[in-house]
Amino acid sequence: MIIKMNSRELDSLPKDGLSYVCFEPLIQAYKARVSEQSTGDGSTVKEQFYKELTNGQQALFSFHIYYNHASKSLTEFYWWNAYFMAQPTTWSAIKSGLNYFGGGTMLHILGDVEVTLKESNHPVSLDGFNVTREDMMRDQNLLDSIKLLHAAFVEASPATLQLINAGIHNNLNEFITIEV
Repeated sequence: MIIKMNSRELDSLPKDGLSYVCFEPLIQAYKARVSEQSTGDGSTVKEQFYKELTNGQQALFSFHIYYNHASKSLTEFYWWNAYFMAQPTTWSAIKSGLNYFGGGTMLHILGDVEVTLKESNHPVSLDGFNVTREDMMRDQNLLDSIKLLHAAFVEASPATLQLINAGIHNNLNEFITIEV
C-alpha cells in the first residue's frame, strides 16, 4: 500500500499536505475491505489491515483516524476520545503513532484526556459503552476539563501535523516509492 509517485509529484506536494496524501489511499483501502466483508467480525478486518501496514503507515493511520474525528468540534473531541479510549488496542495504537512521530505534546494531552475520562468513570471497553455526545454537558467539571484539553489539542495540532509531515519526509520508504 505504499504510494508510487515520481520526484516531480513529490516535490509539488505542499509540505503540510504530505500526511493527507499518504493517509488517503490507506483509508480508501480500509473502507473497501470493510465494505467487501459481508459477515463476521469487523475488528478482524481492521486488525489484518493494520498488520499489513509499515510501522510508519500504522502510526499515520492511527493518528489520522483519531485526528480526523476529534478535530471537528469540542463535542466530537469529547465523544471520540471516549470511544477510542474504550478500545484499548486502538487507543494504544493512537498513542504509539504519536510516539513514532515524536508528538510528545499531543501524547501528553491524550494522557490528560485519559485521566479525565477515567476520573469521570467513562467506560474502558465497548461492553456497555453508552456515552453520548451530550453527556459532557451534564457534568460541569467534565465540561470544564474537556474544554481545556480541547483548547490544548487545537493549539498543539499544527505542530503535531508538522512533525508528522517531517517524519514522513524523513522516512519516505515507509510511505512512498519514488518512480523514475
